[in-house]
Amino acid sequence: MSNNQKHKAPSAGAKHTTNGNFIQENQKSLVFIIGGIVILILLYIGYQRFYLAPRAETAANQLFKAETYATIDSLQQRAIDGDGSYPGFKEIAAEYENTKSANIANAYLGGLYLRQGNYQEAINALEKYTNTGSVILDPLVIGLLGDAYVELKDYKKAASFYKKATDKNANKFTSPLMLKKLGLVYEAQNDFKNAVAAYKRIQSDYPDSHEATAIESYIARAEAQL
Repeated sequence: MSNNQKHKAPSAGAKHTTNGNFIQENQKSLVFIIGGIVILILLYIGYQRFYLAPRAETAANQLFKAETYATIDSLQQRAIDGDGSYPGFKEIAAEYENTKSANIANAYLGGLYLRQGNYQEAINALEKYTNTGSVILDPLVIGLLGDAYVELKDYKKAASFYKKATDKNANKFTSPLMLKKLGLVYEAQNDFKNAVAAYKRIQSDYPDSHEATAIESYIARAEAQL
């Protein structure tokens, strides 16, 4: 997946701390908030061209401009609020409610709010998203909800979303990513037994995934805490 970069895994004997290590490892190794929105952008620059219904053509045209702003860091607020000539995702989501364009706009809004640190607003937007049938996007949006709750330090709720995302349209791209996040959430709660189970599932079910390449170190670290 885009933005997944190899990194040095933590040593098996490293002492785990709940908050600092968890956030740091997510940012470095799990395509956390930034990766999530980049993936959304890459998917939907192409996907929405073929998915939108003809009755929503106006919304689709306006969505395109907001998408363009979303790809430029310095212009992402325009992607949310619009530029005076074209509406942003917020207006599209409200004005064209119940259209597929509004659904996509909510997914973008959630990712952009996450990047800004507006976690509750991100949750509000992402909860308005409804499944499109996309094998990749649907679990990613659920995972972004998990990311938001991680930032709010509600690890129990984050775990519930990561579990749901793991099994939503299970595939070798999103499922191992969500399993790794799930394992780290369990570690943050000192639930090392379930952390080991999540990591081992990557190893057994998705051995060819990026996440599997260094998962043995995570397994060893969690097992050392049992």
